[in-house]
This record gives sequence, C-alpha cells and structure tokens, in this order.
Amino acid sequence: MSFRADDRCDRSLLKRVAEPVEIKPLFGLSGVLIAAVTSEFNDQVTSIALTDVRGALGIGHDSGTWIESLYVSAEIVGMAISPWLLMTFTLRRWTLFAIALCGASSVLIPFSPNIEAIYALRLLQGLAGGLIIPLLMTAALRILTPNVRLYGLAVYALTATFTPALAATVAAFWTEIVDWRFVFLQTIPLCSLAGVLVWYCLQQDQPRYERFRMLDWRGALLLVIGAGALSTMLYQGDRLDWFNSRPICVLALVSAVAIPLLLVNEWFHPLPLLKLQMLGRRNLAYGALGLFTFLVISQSGSTVPLRYLQEVQGYRPLQSNQLTLEIAASQLVMLPAMALLLDYKRVDSRIVSLVGLALILTSCIGSAFLTVYWNRDQYGRCSKRSVSRW
Repeated sequence: MSFRADDRCDRSLLKRVAEPVEIKPLFGLSGVLIAAVTSEFNDQVTSIALTDVRGALGIGHDSGTWIESLYVSAEIVGMAISPWLLMTFTLRRWTLFAIALCGASSVLIPFSPNIEAIYALRLLQGLAGGLIIPLLMTAALRILTPNVRLYGLAVYALTATFTPALAATVAAFWTEIVDWRFVFLQTIPLCSLAGVLVWYCLQQDQPRYERFRMLDWRGALLLVIGAGALSTMLYQGDRLDWFNSRPICVLALVSAVAIPLLLVNEWFHPLPLLKLQMLGRRNLAYGALGLFTFLVISQSGSTVPLRYLQEVQGYRPLQSNQLTLEIAASQLVMLPAMALLLDYKRVDSRIVSLVGLALILTSCIGSAFLTVYWNRDQYGRCSKRSVSRW
C-alpha cells in the first residue's frame, strides 16, 4: 500500500515538473522584476548621482550623507517585514502597494520644499525598495515550474549584479544628457508598467488578516531600533571619526542591545517576522552565508573602486561608467550561459561557484597592484613615454 502511495506521489511530481508555464503569470513576474530593478536604480543611481543631486537641491556634503544612510536603514526594515506582510495581504496586493509607494515617494523628491521633506521621502523610498526585493523571489518560486526555475533565478540574479553595474551608465545619462530630476522621475514609466503587469497578470489569493492577532510588534520595534542604529553607525562612522564620537558610541550600544533581543524574540515568537529556525537546514544556511559573502566581495570589488574614482579622483558618472558597463555587459551574457550550464546533471554547481570565486579573487589581487600610472589621465602620457623608449 505504501508503495502505491509513493508511486502516486512520484507521478504527481513528474507531472508538475513537466507541465508548461502559463504565459499570463510570466507577465506578472516580469512586472515584479521591473519593480525590483526600479528599487535598485533608486538606490544605486541616486548614490552615484548624489553630487549632482546635492548641488541642484542646495544640500551640503554632511547633510547629503543622510540621503544614503536613511535609505539603507529603511530598506533593511522593509526587507525584513515584507515576507510576513505579503503572506497576510497576498502577493498581488502587497506588490501593488510597494510599487505605488516606490513611485510616489520618488517622484516627490525633486520638488521637496526643504531638507526635512527629502529625508522623509527618502525613508519611504528605502522602505518601498526593501518591500519589493523579497517579492521577486517569492513570485519566481510560485510561478515558475521546476523545469525552468533555474533560468528564472538567473533573471533574478540580474537585479543583484547587472542592475548595480548598469547604474553608473544610467546616472551618466540622466545627469549629463537629460536632467538630474530624472534620477527620481525615472520611476514613473517603470512603476507604471510594473503596476499594470502585476494588476492584470498576477493571481489574487485569499488574504489572511487573522494573522494580525499574532502580530510580532515587539520584533518590529526591535528591528527598527537595532537595524536603524547599526546601519546609521556604519554609514556615519567614517564621517564622525567612529568611536571618538559620542553619537557613534551610543548607536553601537543601542545596536548591541537591540539586535540580540530581536534574535531571541524571533526564536520564541509563534509567528515571527524572521523565522530563524530555517537556518537549521544545512543547505539554506550555507547558501545564505555564501550569498552574503559573495555580495560583500563583489561590492568591494566594484562599488568601492567606483566610489574612490568619484570621491578622490573627481570622476564624473560619464567618465566612470565605462568600467561598470563592461561588467554589466559581461553579466548579461554570462548569467544565461551559467543557467544553461548548471541545467546539465553532470555539472557540479559547487565547482562552478569555486571557479567564479577564484576569478573574483584573481581580479582583486591584480587590482591591488595597480598604481597611479594606470590612471586614465596618466595612461596616455605613460604610453607615449614607453613608445618613445622603444
């Protein structure tokens, strides 16, 4: 009898794997993808074009650092609470709310009357970006069947690697060719298209408002306090001379108290915002740790040099975008190719990951030996001297 049950289960699994993907939900998934790309642009493009934005709005350097800091703090909170809320309000409704919040907060920033209004809108913009990021993975896992899910996850990876690399080119286009306001107004067509696709193509589920009876309000409060204090400390620490500054010491103390309390609360709460017990699964824990490490390494190898060129060498986005555009173009080719390669059963994904990390390590070691003679302004003169010697 048990053999028959297992046999029926196997046949059902094979049927789900072999069934084709419906076209209409794919358009809905595309809408969520566009929303995720928009949220990444709100973060990366604004960061790269911040000098132009500060100059146009009459904001000083120290005040301008809060434009990035507040966004990141709100984004962390949004990413943490979004999975709980989407299960309560349904994927379709919560995605539409996040898209509307993203578009409204972005459009109003260029017309803000004062710096306080910009800070408030930037908080809402970061919150919307954080709410959108988990929605793409959720939609991909729900809509894509197992036989094409790998390719869908490769498209998801574009938001984490391709979009930040493309941000410098987009920032250069808005600030140098069009108008700085489009750093924020770019969300109008993108959010409109995303909202239409999600509205008409994503299936509406039954909401579960009874979950509010077990709302983890204590965890939400600790999350806002702990994550906000930690991210603000990391962003403002260099400007305020780290632990020689009293505000930084206070923020460090607050985060050191609030974050452990948050973890304890989430572990014992019956319906937590963060289900820490899932890290007990070895593959999930290793995958999360590996993804975090990869993002830190990749951002250190791409974002940090770009910020150095802008802050120290005085590069404009139009001058530095060629570096990141090469990275973006290569990823646009390599991500589908890697998905096709990993689709073969004989290919070990661990070996592919090891080769990729080795390439990143090689590029970082090679970049460590760059000198001033590799600078763009010095390269032409250095080449002429070399040619004359020969």
